[in-house]
Amino acid sequence: MKAKPFSEADLCAAFITAATAKPQRTDHAQWVAYPETGGFDILLVRQTDGVQIGIEAKLALNPLVVSQVLPKRQEWTAGLVGPDYRAVLVPADKVQNSLPEICEALGVTVIRMFSDPPGEQRRYGPAFGPSLPHESFWGSDARNWFEWAPLTRIKLPDYIPDVVAGASAPVALTAWKVKAIRLSVLLDERPVTRADFKHLQLSPTNWLSPGGWLERTAAGWVRGPKTPDFKVQHPRNYGEIAADRERWAPKAPALLAPSPSLTAAE
Repeated sequence: MKAKPFSEADLCAAFITAATAKPQRTDHAQWVAYPETGGFDILLVRQTDGVQIGIEAKLALNPLVVSQVLPKRQEWTAGLVGPDYRAVLVPADKVQNSLPEICEALGVTVIRMFSDPPGEQRRYGPAFGPSLPHESFWGSDARNWFEWAPLTRIKLPDYIPDVVAGASAPVALTAWKVKAIRLSVLLDERPVTRADFKHLQLSPTNWLSPGGWLERTAAGWVRGPKTPDFKVQHPRNYGEIAADRERWAPKAPALLAPSPSLTAAE
């Protein structure tokens, strides 16, 4: 039976499952997938040494996906921050043009995903190719990967984002979002003050300004109708951040409530 075509989200999910499975060979390392991180559909990270692969996924190999995986501006600063390798992920039967040779010249690896009917596992052969870069320089796949040698790798979020890689308009878990969720966890317990914003290194502008996301009370600021619901956006990450409260939360609530004489803008 002919395989049902993947959506981009299905393509990414199938690849993540295969790429992060426990390696069967002792000379291969474990990889961790960060969906929608660093501007890529998938940022794959090798656990042993932090090597990164930035991956963009499409249902066919075309110029658009190649342009998406490359740095936005080809100038002297383009390679300063980024992954060690860049790759495009496409169904294997959609690689039928001359773009693979162009990708090779640009230093981009084409990952071919061998699709199967949804819910079925491959009965033989690898799920994708080429295999991920080995830790050894002399690995048999060395010719398939192209070292970008960035000055700085992409900064990883404190938590693996609970978003769908390859989905349309995904909600990213940014560093700002983690701080905002931490503040939201505090709001679950009590009103917050400016001391909490300072402790979390979170700008209060959108939250405390007139007409902002929070409402002022005598004890501090509390949720209002405009407060974003981060628990709906990131249900798993919200629970993880709440469980990690002892590491990041203020040691004690702020000692002073905001003075009634101050305005929210002060």
